[in-house]
Amino acid sequence: MIYPTSDDWRRASRKRVMLFGMSGLGKTYLANLLRNTGRWFHYSVDYRIGTRYMGEYIADNFKREAMKVPLLRELLMSDSIFVGSNIRFDNLAPLSTYLGKPGDPARGGLSLAEYCARQDQHRQAEVQALYDVGRFIDRAQDIYDYDNFVCDTGGSICEVVDADDPDDPLLDYLSGLLLPVWIAGSDDHTASLIRRFDRAPKPMYYQPRFLADAWADYTADRAEGCVDPDAFIRWTYARALAHRQPRYAAMARRGVTICAQDVADVTDAVQFEDLIERAIDDRT
Repeated sequence: MIYPTSDDWRRASRKRVMLFGMSGLGKTYLANLLRNTGRWFHYSVDYRIGTRYMGEYIADNFKREAMKVPLLRELLMSDSIFVGSNIRFDNLAPLSTYLGKPGDPARGGLSLAEYCARQDQHRQAEVQALYDVGRFIDRAQDIYDYDNFVCDTGGSICEVVDADDPDDPLLDYLSGLLLPVWIAGSDDHTASLIRRFDRAPKPMYYQPRFLADAWADYTADRAEGCVDPDAFIRWTYARALAHRQPRYAAMARRGVTICAQDVADVTDAVQFEDLIERAIDDRT
């Protein structure tokens, strides 16, 4: 770890952390809290994906839909209107909407081939966005004079690294720059995340082998063209939580673990730094 002991962490003039774990457990809450102090630079991996690496895909998809409306088609063809994404740190809906859901087209589903193509686009974009971390650490200090840096990762980071490989190049790169911090939830948190997802299912990125197995299992007794996209995504999400837990745990071996319940009690940067200090002590 870049901070082997809690004393190293406490004395560090430049604190750099990478928050990871399931979406909904407090990554962005902590990142926003730190950013609002004026002393931490907030790097959102999902925002970087949706703007730098998938922005054109997202905008083209909007234009494709707009071209189906005669009035909008006429205005687009004459360059009279602009169609784009207004993605923000706190609103990643354009990215989620583009990823889509596989299933019956009549219910808003994508073909499996198109869905997998977009999943692969996301995988490549996520890897590139994670490799951009070093440049943004330098930019944060050089341009904005931020010494402290928080990387707010997407829930799917565990799908694009192999934490069981001691020589995984991306994880080696990240852990050499930042302290990996796993926000771990309890069984109660898991149940809450599933209930929330059931109310408003949204597209996610899945590891290819996991997705292929989930699709095969789900369509074993139903025709692919009759798949309800929302029903499939709900069913797959519950499996994904169990699938990701050991992958997060393996990543945490290179850093520290904090509890989602403790994160909920953090109200300022000092409390966050104290929480990390205790986590390092617990590890050592």
